[in-house]
Amino acid sequence: MRKIAAVIIGLLALAACGTKPVKEPSYIVQVSLGGWNSPDYSAQEIIGRLDTVIRIIPVKKVIIGWSLDKDIYSQVGEYLHGRNIRMLLWLPVFAETEEMCENSPAVDLWGNIPGNYDLTAGEGFRFNCPSNPDNAANVVAIYDKYFSDCGFDGVFLDRIRTQSFVSGVGGVLGCGCPLCSSKFAAMGVDLEAVKAQWDACGDDFLSVTGYAPSSGFVFSNPVAAEFFKAKGQVVSGAVAAIADSLRSRGLEIGMDLYAPFMAPFVGQDYEVLAAHADFIKPMLYRQTFAPAGMGFEYDLLLKAAPSATGYPAFEMDLDFLNSQLQAMEPYPCAKFPGIEINYREAVAPTSPEYVRESLDAVMSHGFDGAVLSWNIMEAPTAHIDCLR
Repeated sequence: MRKIAAVIIGLLALAACGTKPVKEPSYIVQVSLGGWNSPDYSAQEIIGRLDTVIRIIPVKKVIIGWSLDKDIYSQVGEYLHGRNIRMLLWLPVFAETEEMCENSPAVDLWGNIPGNYDLTAGEGFRFNCPSNPDNAANVVAIYDKYFSDCGFDGVFLDRIRTQSFVSGVGGVLGCGCPLCSSKFAAMGVDLEAVKAQWDACGDDFLSVTGYAPSSGFVFSNPVAAEFFKAKGQVVSGAVAAIADSLRSRGLEIGMDLYAPFMAPFVGQDYEVLAAHADFIKPMLYRQTFAPAGMGFEYDLLLKAAPSATGYPAFEMDLDFLNSQLQAMEPYPCAKFPGIEINYREAVAPTSPEYVRESLDAVMSHGFDGAVLSWNIMEAPTAHIDCLR
């Protein structure tokens, strides 16, 4: 009784101070199998690892893919469903499908295919046109043909964007194909006028007058502002249609998103996407030196347009993490921010202290939990133990 009374007194004290108790987090974990062929792990290895993890932390869902080996999903799914854990297919949308089907590539405003970023085998980050209906149909057809009978409870949509600044300014000034041009025109944006402004202004086309978590960057050039706003509608509208098609198959929908401050550059409109997702996973990666790493992508912007003005000198510290968490708060779906928990010395030099610090920030905003990214198979046990 004394313990119960102490707990009640403590909760009343918190309420008196205006502080809400932080709820216990739940977790979504990711299992990266590599590309479409030759999975990196066997079902037994995956189940063994997951068994270790769920003894330490409460796991709500497992995102796994995108190998074509159905036996893996059958065995892992049976294990997860026996523990009331949902299994979601990790499904790439606008990139990484070139081995599976013929796609129409995205092009910049000058008709050139932007350069890609080869991270690992099966991860080339070569992006396809978001407006081409065949590209969208191909993604859904991949699910129907290869994965619809594997026992998945949902899909987790990855690569739902255009290229970033990894290929310079041309990476974000697109897609400029005739199909996309007509969609931009329907929104009042003439891509020829956008090109003319870039040619006339150069880097200054991307200059900003300020930044706020709630509104993002404020572009000095009204043509730039209109272009990126319309781009968000074009790309995210295409993603929404794919998500709705998969939802009609009874699937839960999760989405992999850039951090809010960089999302407009790659065509991710949070308001549109959140309305078509059961949960979103903004990649709030402060220790990732590869695509989607917050500091990595921001540095590429500054290098691609060195004469653009108005960009703050962001530090990838807790204050900045909290600014991105704040920017996520208004959207209506569940939010599970992505925290990188795997370790690679050159790409993701994380530590238990970093993981715990990031999770504490996530939970201080009242979110349900986090996605432990991006491969639980590569996460040191210490990175999980610290979350007990």
